[in-house]
Amino acid sequence: MSKTAATPPSAADPSRWKALVFIALAQLMVVLDATIVNIALPSAQTDLGISDGNRQWVITAYALAFGGLLLFGGRIADKWGRKKTFITGLAGFALASALGGAATGEAMMLGARALQGAFGALLAPAALSLLAVMFTDAKERAKAFGIYGAIAGGGGAVGLILGGFLTEYLNWRWTFFVNIPFAIIAAAGAWLVVREPAGGRNRARLDVPGVVLSTLGLVALVYGFTRAESAGWSDGLTVAMFVSSAVLLSAFVLTERKVNSPLLPMRVLLERNRGGVYLSLGLAVIAMFGLFLFLTYYLQVVKGFSPVKTGFAFLPMIAGMITGSTQIGARLMTRVPPRLLMGPGFLLAATGMLLLTQLEVGSSYPALILPAQLLLGLGMGSAFMPAMSLATHGVNPADAGVASAMVNTSQQVGGAIGTALLNTIAASATTAYLTDHAAQAAAGGAAAKLIQAQAMVEGYSSAIWWAVGILVTSSLIAFTLINTGRPGSAGPVASGGGVADEVRIPVVAH
Repeated sequence: MSKTAATPPSAADPSRWKALVFIALAQLMVVLDATIVNIALPSAQTDLGISDGNRQWVITAYALAFGGLLLFGGRIADKWGRKKTFITGLAGFALASALGGAATGEAMMLGARALQGAFGALLAPAALSLLAVMFTDAKERAKAFGIYGAIAGGGGAVGLILGGFLTEYLNWRWTFFVNIPFAIIAAAGAWLVVREPAGGRNRARLDVPGVVLSTLGLVALVYGFTRAESAGWSDGLTVAMFVSSAVLLSAFVLTERKVNSPLLPMRVLLERNRGGVYLSLGLAVIAMFGLFLFLTYYLQVVKGFSPVKTGFAFLPMIAGMITGSTQIGARLMTRVPPRLLMGPGFLLAATGMLLLTQLEVGSSYPALILPAQLLLGLGMGSAFMPAMSLATHGVNPADAGVASAMVNTSQQVGGAIGTALLNTIAASATTAYLTDHAAQAAAGGAAAKLIQAQAMVEGYSSAIWWAVGILVTSSLIAFTLINTGRPGSAGPVASGGGVADEVRIPVVAH
């Protein structure tokens, strides 16, 4: 059990702010790697002779390994030590990136991507749980998680910028090699300055059945959504993956209720505030990843932007996220309850998304896309920061790793769902538009090209309407389920119809 100390561990360790720099750098590397390869993929496919049917596996191999092993990686961090797990994850990620950059064929590339995902699944929960146990003072925790939340939210857009720059001016291989200096600097810095507080380890035996069931269940779920994007929702293997996932994850829940030392204790998942974070954040990421996909295609295919120009076109969203996390979220986190940041934040993001439903072939970037991105970034940044902090709300330090892993799992599954679901909606709307304008499309020439572009934009705007609804739902979940008071407030806080929860900032046992 944890004990309340007179002086919070964070206040006694001046190196924690230096440690934050290296933890944030590692998190940036993992998050941007989810998108940096997307822009480089056409060039890599040509050089390595990867078939059109297998090119999706360059993305899918990473997503499957990362999403499937996150819970296992979180529990390893709890048992083995977060600093050791963090450094091991960085070393492995650097090695896998070197293999990917040096790939000579399809098999080597896919193996490297799977290894990146596996070591990322060690690294990501270790990074977040280190912050959870190192920053326990409410005000310092707000600042630390403001920085972390900005990176977690904006890293994907940074990946698009960096991927475009490296692919256009250097070579696609540098989208892999760029990880190596990131990892070396972060690992060396962590070795020197990270001081993980004593205690808080989970010494219980590893729940092997839970590891197997959760990994296979999450892999089946992520692959099901990934396959649905290319093969359709009625495809036999797609349906089989969803059924298998439901069976495996149901068996996982039943197992976790019976074993003495579960991989994912139900107390971590079912506490209403953490549950609200996992659910609302996962839904918000569905909308975000769908938007990254649509805006990338809109800017490059419809507007004719180069990869580099496309990447820089996402800068307003990054600026909004950084401002929302560090200037709005971090400043208000200790003054208002988290739901009053998350709920309005998701609504502000929905407003930005609503503007993008007005996209047309000739839409102005400064007049429409730029302000929409700013609103989206401000809203997401304001919501992400308290969400990341609340993910370990009141959790026993021995469960901090697996609680952190659940945040990453909700984001990873949300990303897979967003890409597949919204892309399917967009494709259906595009097909319907082309069917309605078949005569004009058959005419050929400039008119046919315009109809094709209008059909694509019609598909994007239809899917973005769904993203608006998803973000509004995220806001409602945050307002309804999250009832904890502002960090550091004394005593229980009553809220909308639920049992009041006592606000606790986790303090590690000495």
